[in-house]
Amino acid sequence: MAFPLVLVLHLLAAILFVGTVFFEVLFLERIHTRVPPRAMKAVEAALGQRLRRVMPWVILTLFGSGLGMLHLRYAPLLTHPLASPFATLLSLKIVLACSVLGHFGFAMYSFRTGRMTGERSRLIHYSVFVHALLIVLLAKGMFYLNW
Repeated sequence: MAFPLVLVLHLLAAILFVGTVFFEVLFLERIHTRVPPRAMKAVEAALGQRLRRVMPWVILTLFGSGLGMLHLRYAPLLTHPLASPFATLLSLKIVLACSVLGHFGFAMYSFRTGRMTGERSRLIHYSVFVHALLIVLLAKGMFYLNW
């Protein structure tokens, strides 16, 4: 019973995280030209404040449940990551997830030290967007790709 619960937590946290990243990159980024700068600044400030409160918990749930799934079912596969397509894709997914965690940590550090600029934020968002897209594709591919 533990694995299905951990899996559901992982999927829900992934939906929230990836959905937020996609929303920011595909929608919020594109409405700058249609919304007055003052209103956009207020929206971004409110959204940013909310995200800085919620996303650490989402990240904690996402990575905690990922580690739980690894412990409960997938750890033996990582002893030979090239032995099967599933293990190879899982290994790549874990590397990308660790990179996303590094991006998140760097972003939080940049905010706390006052070094976050608009350009840095945009680059982090685009990078995490690409990482998240690849992780989703790998997650599905793990169950369907063979070579």
